[in-house]
Amino acid sequence: MSLLKKKIALVAGGTRGAGRAIAVKLGEAGAIVYVTGRTTSNSQSPMGRKETIEETAELVTKAGGLGIPVKVDHTVETEVIALFEQIQKEHGTLDILINDIWGGDPLTEWGKPIGEHDLHKGLQMQKQAVQSHIITSHYSIPLFKENKQGIIIEITDGMDYKPRGNFYYSLAKISAIHMAQAMAQDLKEYNITCIAVTPGFLRSEAMLEQFGVTEENWKEAAKIDQHFGASESPYYIGEAIRCLVTDPNIDVKTGGVYSTWNLSEEYGFKDVDGSQPHWGNYFRNNVEV
Repeated sequence: MSLLKKKIALVAGGTRGAGRAIAVKLGEAGAIVYVTGRTTSNSQSPMGRKETIEETAELVTKAGGLGIPVKVDHTVETEVIALFEQIQKEHGTLDILINDIWGGDPLTEWGKPIGEHDLHKGLQMQKQAVQSHIITSHYSIPLFKENKQGIIIEITDGMDYKPRGNFYYSLAKISAIHMAQAMAQDLKEYNITCIAVTPGFLRSEAMLEQFGVTEENWKEAAKIDQHFGASESPYYIGEAIRCLVTDPNIDVKTGGVYSTWNLSEEYGFKDVDGSQPHWGNYFRNNVEV
């Protein structure tokens, strides 16, 4: 079903993981999807990963939409301005913005509290995962206002303001939630919906490699880390976003924080293997105890 046919979407940070899966699911629904990131077929970001924005764009097109890769470092204001000028010139409008810019994995020093964690890595994380979202949202607003509607979704980790095991990581992920709530208040009169969405234990390409498994035999990794058995593929959050942006009543959700597991109960979607992972229940019963 082409529920998003002729709709223009931007997945900021769509090179891999959740961003890639979200872009593909939007394409599956018929959208034109701009895919941005720093890793291209001929240049690699500090993440040191092999996935590229061109690959994601190809997957979007293959799924039934149109993928448009654009190399953008969202911490560089001039590059973000040029991106929105391109969208304006080519399509004149924007319907959906997915803020999934991250790049914080190599900057996070797990187990090191504030005062011991490298300060500059921590500050760089805020630049990449918070400042980049602010810059991108700022320059998207004129297009949304011109359209008299729009959807902005902040991809985060967790649903509350509790610490997440690392000062700088917590600050970045909680900031995404607050940005969605604050933007929802600022933009409600313009019919612009802003929400935050979290996955559970995400089985990204990097996580699969870390455990030495593939998507086909990923359950083998549960022998190494029992919690991995409750993980979900990136396509689970992809389905969640597809359901949200095609929901004609999404506006009632503005300012809210949602999870893949709760949204799967509401909309009835499943992960690629037919399961419905519920990280919320698993966390309460097996991690938080």
